[in-house]
Amino acid sequence: MSSHRQSAPGAEHQPPPTPKPVPHDAEQGAAYGTEREAEHATEHGTARHAPHGTPAVHPVDESRPLGRIVLFGIQHVLVMAATPISAIFLMSATLRLDAGLTINLLSAAFVLSGVGSLIQSLGPWKFGPRLPFVMLPGGAPLILFIAIAEQHGLRTATGAVILTAGFYFVVLPVFSRLLRFFPALVIGTMIVIVGVNLVKVGAVLVTGRPGEPGFADPTNLALGMATIGFTVVFYLLFTGILRQLAVMLGLVAGTVLAGFLGSIDLGRAAEGGLFSVPELMPFGSPQFSLIAALPLMLYSLASMAEATGQTVINAEAVGKEIDTRTDVPKTVRGDALTSLFGGFFGLPLMVTSGENIGIVRVTGVRSRYVTAAAGVVLIVIGFLAPVTRAISVVPSAVVGGTAMVVFAVITVLGVQMLGRSDLDRHTATFICAVALALGLLPILIPGVYAGFPPNVRILLESGVAVGAFVAAVLNILFHHVRPRIAARLTTSRTESDR
Repeated sequence: MSSHRQSAPGAEHQPPPTPKPVPHDAEQGAAYGTEREAEHATEHGTARHAPHGTPAVHPVDESRPLGRIVLFGIQHVLVMAATPISAIFLMSATLRLDAGLTINLLSAAFVLSGVGSLIQSLGPWKFGPRLPFVMLPGGAPLILFIAIAEQHGLRTATGAVILTAGFYFVVLPVFSRLLRFFPALVIGTMIVIVGVNLVKVGAVLVTGRPGEPGFADPTNLALGMATIGFTVVFYLLFTGILRQLAVMLGLVAGTVLAGFLGSIDLGRAAEGGLFSVPELMPFGSPQFSLIAALPLMLYSLASMAEATGQTVINAEAVGKEIDTRTDVPKTVRGDALTSLFGGFFGLPLMVTSGENIGIVRVTGVRSRYVTAAAGVVLIVIGFLAPVTRAISVVPSAVVGGTAMVVFAVITVLGVQMLGRSDLDRHTATFICAVALALGLLPILIPGVYAGFPPNVRILLESGVAVGAFVAAVLNILFHHVRPRIAARLTTSRTESDR
């Protein structure tokens, strides 16, 4: 799982090879993964040619029987469902929200994830690239939301999300000019810091906070470790779709074990009616502070850079040629619009996710209507109160065990991105080292900046923002400013020698 994009920003899109005519039966075989030859034949095609000169329909834009679309949509939901669940539970446990508010936020997370998936998949007007995307809360935006809420309150955190969503629209026309200041070195460093921070927060769900009653309770530790163990076993034994469901299956197995150990309160799941509607402004009217929102705004610049690579990767996965100058802004607008709606329902920033791309590649079903169907399923789940209440009884130790695995993957993705950033160069190594040192400091030693003024402290205590800022500034100094100064000095010496 990952509410995080996995591709390097600004990646060059290579147009797919010229398509070969594919029999309709073969494509159907690829769609259901039953005929490997047919799947191979359609994997790189850009469109299926219709008979009698009818305009070709690209597989991304091709509709299928409603029952099959819904079935594959449900499959997408099963793969991605653990992310909104773990995100809301993490937020609830960290901020000590009551059960009713947790259920309300979980309902809103499902509904907004569904709305965002519909926007990105269907692409109304200038919103959404019309690619098989899903949207999720979580990742770095969640951690920044929690940090702002802890220091300034939930109403200010909600205001920060709304301000940042508006900031997307303001910066979007010029963000392409800023991309060169956020290469893989900068974003990779930021993602490593994000991953370490998330693993720590997930671990606190298992252990509790040091110094508080019940810290490192053996039962909770056993549940957390068992959940991780279940996930490893499922990933080891299964292949294909079941392997992709290993995290979700591990969460279910951990919950079942918690039930046998008597760690689940089922009374809460039986209360209430059949339907629920997410509450607008659950924390009260938003409060707006530019200083408090600054870490999220800084993250949004890197998020837009990631959106570039994410859109290109998705297009390559489905074999569709796109124009990054027009399609990437559509992805960013979809993120911004969904986040704007989500902010009024108490959610952190919403981002597009690449988790569904693996499903697309395995099944061969590239239709964007499948992820649109997944969006509808998510919305339905959000309005079904018994489902959200049943999910809410999962113990925090089980969620923490799942979260540790999911969020550790983010760290690995950051390391992979750093591996593509030419760390053999001494300057790149130095930039990464300094940014990691300053970014990890407030994570490893909480309260290190307690003596600073509140407005300064919120910036310094955001390890993600500090790491990204330091990496970006050092990258500019070493790779942009310094070479220009050296070039001018060389030119001046050459002229003086003459």
